[in-house]
Amino acid sequence: MDMNEINKQYQEAADYLSAHLPDRPEIAIILGSGLGALADQLEEATVIPYKEIPHFVHSTAAGHKGNFICGKLGGKPVLAMQGRFHYYEGYTMQQVTFPIRVMKLLGIKNLLVSNAAGGINTTFKVGDLMIIRDHINMLPNPLIGPNNELFGTRFPDMTRAYDREFIQWMEEIASSLQIPLKKGVYVGLTGPSYETPAEYAFYGKVGGDAIGMSTVPEVIVARHAGLRVFGMSVITNEGYHFADDFVNDGADVIEAANRAAATMTTLFRKLIARM
Repeated sequence: MDMNEINKQYQEAADYLSAHLPDRPEIAIILGSGLGALADQLEEATVIPYKEIPHFVHSTAAGHKGNFICGKLGGKPVLAMQGRFHYYEGYTMQQVTFPIRVMKLLGIKNLLVSNAAGGINTTFKVGDLMIIRDHINMLPNPLIGPNNELFGTRFPDMTRAYDREFIQWMEEIASSLQIPLKKGVYVGLTGPSYETPAEYAFYGKVGGDAIGMSTVPEVIVARHAGLRVFGMSVITNEGYHFADDFVNDGADVIEAANRAAATMTTLFRKLIARM
């Protein structure tokens, strides 16, 4: 498919959403595993299932409902993705990141990403919230191939992939609410198998604090398109703690993320109000 046809698909999806959105939000949120409940807090919500949007694929991952929801959070119009697409589902990187470029065409300027992640850092516990200050990409780069000049430059800078002002604001907000936060480096892998103890140890030695199977491709495409990004992980399992009876379990991950969703909603609401 040539670039003109690809861009036509982005525009058709954006036009459909634009016709069904009550507001023109400049802020979007991507909600990861078990975190879709945050979307339930949106006021005056309009729900648009992915299956109704031209050229969108379907979210098959557990804990991902598969809806766009537009509503108010922190007093501002927000567009929320209740579920995302993953490389491990068999989708191409263009499909995984398709919504980001559609958001750009809709006028989104700020993107908040969330995910469930395994803790590599030995000070992290299940239920901790980690501000993503940087990432290590072990997934195929979604910008491989001809550069799409409609969105950005051939070689986008990634030295400040996660907006430092947003990080500072979130730290101030959490401090004022006496909510403890971690801060660290997120490692993005393909999945879908969980990591081995040796892999957890390896990525810890090279600078990782938490590990997951999403987010990084979306952030790369968002930065390519000039969006400001804030990221947060919910630590849903302790990847450094391998007792004889320990297993990584997907249901446990979603349950831990659900427990943290209320706190994340409070923090995101305050951050959005400040944007």
